[in-house]
Amino acid sequence: MKNNYRIVTAGDAAILVQFENRIDPVINRTVIAVAQAIHSAGIAGVRDVVPTYRSVAIHFDPLRTDRDALVSRVERDAASALPTATEQAEPIRIPVCYCAEFGPDLASVAAVAGVSEAEVIRLHTSRTYRVFMLGFVPGFAYMGTVDERIAAPRLRVPRVRVPPGSVGIAGVQTGIYPTATPGGWQIVGRTPIRPFDPDRSEPFLFKPGDAVQFHAVRREEYARLQDPD
Repeated sequence: MKNNYRIVTAGDAAILVQFENRIDPVINRTVIAVAQAIHSAGIAGVRDVVPTYRSVAIHFDPLRTDRDALVSRVERDAASALPTATEQAEPIRIPVCYCAEFGPDLASVAAVAGVSEAEVIRLHTSRTYRVFMLGFVPGFAYMGTVDERIAAPRLRVPRVRVPPGSVGIAGVQTGIYPTATPGGWQIVGRTPIRPFDPDRSEPFLFKPGDAVQFHAVRREEYARLQDPD
């Protein structure tokens, strides 16, 4: 199998392997396969391997890494990589409260879509989403793709503070804010689940390639899950 890709220099300590510039599960699975191959190779001086939607960033120590040998290895892996099949079979289920208190943009998304708020919730919870990449802040998973009817644009003026656990939509993407940060996604609900917790043995709830399903819960259930004691 031949993959269409290019290798781009990103300064003196990183290279990028870029595939086709679109959001596509097959391309993303290929990206993850390349990232896993490079990571498993244990190449001297490679500091980090970061998969994104359609590219892999490889950060290395230029004093310890033979750059030409690294590029040759990357070219071989990128040309022959098959979309990874070692992905989570069972989706991670995420409870979301879509009440007005937690979903300040739910009505706006419904208006853009020309449907009821209940239909936005139904459409948002009816799909199994793919985690394409992590970024922005620790634990923020970029998931897709949402039903085109609720693919709402980002806010024209981002909020200064989005509460942790907020579930948002931006175009065909959906995601959960792990911490309180500025943000411009349309917020439709909130989950008590923490995508990132440094006190857990595994701080990150999601990894690229995971499957995720949202399901609606009432305010009372949200409170119980947030404080089980």
